[in-house]
Amino acid sequence: MSNHEDDDRGGAPAAALVVTVVDDRGVAERLARSAVESRLAACAQLEGPVLSTYRWKGQLCSDQEWRVVAKSTVHASADLVDAWAAAHPYEVPEILVQPVLGGHRPYLDWLATEVADRPGR
Repeated sequence: MSNHEDDDRGGAPAAALVVTVVDDRGVAERLARSAVESRLAACAQLEGPVLSTYRWKGQLCSDQEWRVVAKSTVHASADLVDAWAAAHPYEVPEILVQPVLGGHRPYLDWLATEVADRPGR
């Protein structure tokens, strides 16, 4: 596999967004920073606070949370999911991977290079 993890769109890097939420901004910042420091993501953004409404253990809940969106590759996304799951304070954390269908090619190239240059890879 190349450093850019080509897909079937003529060599465009196979990018992915990895998304989670937490109820503490400090934890969100640590998750974002760890993703970039470990080179599992090229960058990460915090959004929020957002209001989440969900059912948990039979109860309807609404809580303020912070969303972390990491820009990664499809290949590295499984490692990022594992890293965030291990560090996440929730019993059952929401960690979702969304493949990117396209985008600005220079950005996608930069993203793939930043993630591909991980130590030990």
